[in-house]
Amino acid sequence: MNIYMTSGTPDFMETLRDKYPQENMIAMQAGDNSVLLHETTGKTVFQTPRHYEVIASSGALDDNGYFVFNHIPVTDEGRPIFEHRFKKLANALDEVLGFIAFRLLRPLHSDMYIVITEWSANTYYKMWKKSSSFNDAHLTGHIEAGVDSTPHIFTGASSVTAYIGKTRGDES
Repeated sequence: MNIYMTSGTPDFMETLRDKYPQENMIAMQAGDNSVLLHETTGKTVFQTPRHYEVIASSGALDDNGYFVFNHIPVTDEGRPIFEHRFKKLANALDEVLGFIAFRLLRPLHSDMYIVITEWSANTYYKMWKKSSSFNDAHLTGHIEAGVDSTPHIFTGASSVTAYIGKTRGDES
């Protein structure tokens, strides 16, 4: 499975998505920033997409959710360690209230992995961030006996971007 992403104006993203109704595309916005995500086993219809391989997943992406993209730059040597840790999260969120979907995306042309979680509302994401399951998921393998055992696998700081999904025909 692959995910392709492209960015543009909200109107252009909607026009492109509506042009290919048979494709699994999710339009989302964060302020003036719009992204169109195309999940497929085939090729994309985008001209110049960012291309990722889905290496772990849970749930089905839905047009109507609250999406959190965690952008994490990983060294070449750190990829196996990073992927092993995050693949464990694929089904760990299934029982969390408000959780919809998870995707772990391996970059094909950069060092920037993306971890996508989708929630039915921002409220549920915030509740999960305050939970012990969030802490457990993010501390596993990092701290043992008070010593940071994490190898230096990151090339820089991670960043988080949140988007709101836009259902087809939604004029809001």
